[in-house]
Amino acid sequence: MTEEEETRSNLREVALLFLKLGVVAFGGPAAHIAMMRDEVVRRRNWVGDQEFLDMVGATNLIPGPNSTELAIHLGHRRAGWIGLLTAGALFIGPATLIVMALAALYVEYGKTPQAEWLLYGVKPVIIAIVAFALWGLGRTAVRRARSILPIIGIAVLALYIAGVNEIFLLFAGGAVTVALHAGQRFGLPKLTGFAPIPLLLGNITLLPLQVTGFSMIALFLNFLKIGAVLYGSGYVLLAFLRGDFVERLGWLTDQQLIDAVAIGQITPGPVFTTATFVGYVTGGWVAALVATAAIFLPSFVFVGLLSKILPLVRRSPTAAAALDGVNVAALGLMAGVTWQLGRAAIIDPFTIVLALVSLGLVLRTRLNSAWIVLGGALLGFAFKFLLP
Repeated sequence: MTEEEETRSNLREVALLFLKLGVVAFGGPAAHIAMMRDEVVRRRNWVGDQEFLDMVGATNLIPGPNSTELAIHLGHRRAGWIGLLTAGALFIGPATLIVMALAALYVEYGKTPQAEWLLYGVKPVIIAIVAFALWGLGRTAVRRARSILPIIGIAVLALYIAGVNEIFLLFAGGAVTVALHAGQRFGLPKLTGFAPIPLLLGNITLLPLQVTGFSMIALFLNFLKIGAVLYGSGYVLLAFLRGDFVERLGWLTDQQLIDAVAIGQITPGPVFTTATFVGYVTGGWVAALVATAAIFLPSFVFVGLLSKILPLVRRSPTAAAALDGVNVAALGLMAGVTWQLGRAAIIDPFTIVLALVSLGLVLRTRLNSAWIVLGGALLGFAFKFLLP
C-alpha cells in the first residue's frame, strides 16, 4: 500500500468511526471517552492505553468539551490535519442535525399541553443527572485538591448566587491558585505551557457583548466566547447560557433553558449541541448553524495548538495549579446553576419523588442517562394525562 493509499484508508477509518460514535454516543463525556477507548485501543489498536490517557489528560488542560476534543485529537493522531477536521465534524454533525430537528418541533409544538407534559417529567430527571455529575466531580476534586481549593469552590458558589459574573469567577479561581503556588515558591510564577492563554481569554471576554434585540453577530460572539473559556464539565455550560442568554440578553427564559438541556440529554453526542437548540429557538436554522460553529470552533484551534505545546504544559507546575483552581471554580458554578434551575423544575410532590428516584438510579445503577430521561418523559406525560 502506498503512502497516499494508506492516508486515504486512515481517513476513511476516522470518518466511519466518528460518524458512528456521533450517532450512538449517548450518556455524556465519560461514556463517550469509554466508547472511544474501546474502539481505538482495544478494537483498532490505533494507540496504546498510555497514549490514550495522555490525550485524555491533555484535553483537561484546555477549554471546551473534553470528549469532542478527544475525538479531534484522535482524528489528528490517525490521519493528520484532515483527520482532525473530519473526526470533529462527524462526531458533532449527527447530534447537531437531531437537535435542530427537535428544536423545530419544540418551536412548533413546545407550547402545547402534550409537549409540556413530556418536559414536566424530564426536567426533574435533568436536575438529578446534573447533581450526580457534580457529586462525582466534587469527590475527585477534594481527593486531589490542595486544602484551599474546596474553600475557593464554596466562595465561587456564594458569589455566583449573589450575581457575580461567571467568567470572572472561573478565571479568578485559576488566578488565585497560581498566586498561592507562586507564594509557596517565594517568587514570581513562570507561566509556561497553555495556562496563560485561557487566563488572557478570560480577561478579553469580560467585555460586554450585550445588544438590543436579536443579533446574529452577538449570537456568534457569545457562543465563541463560551467555547473559548469554558472549563470543567459540559454542564458548566448551563451557567454561561443562563448568564448570557437569560439574564444579560433576555433572549431565553429559565424554562426554555431547562428545555434546551433536556433536549441535549436525550440526543447523542456533545452536550455543547445545546447551542444548536438555543440558536434555533432564538433565530431559526441559520442561527442554529452559526451558534454550533461558534461554540465548537475554539476546540479545533486549541487541539491543533495543544499538539505543538503539550510537552511544555506537562512540565509546568504553574499550569497545573491554574487548572486546579479553574476546575474547582467550575464546580462552584455547577452547584449554583443546579440550585437555580432546580427551583424551576422541582415544583410539586410528583417532581420531588421523580428527582429522588432518578438520583437513586444514577447513583446505584449503570443505566444510561438517556433511558432515565426517556422514562421521566413518559412518566410525566402519563401523570399529567391521567389527571382528571
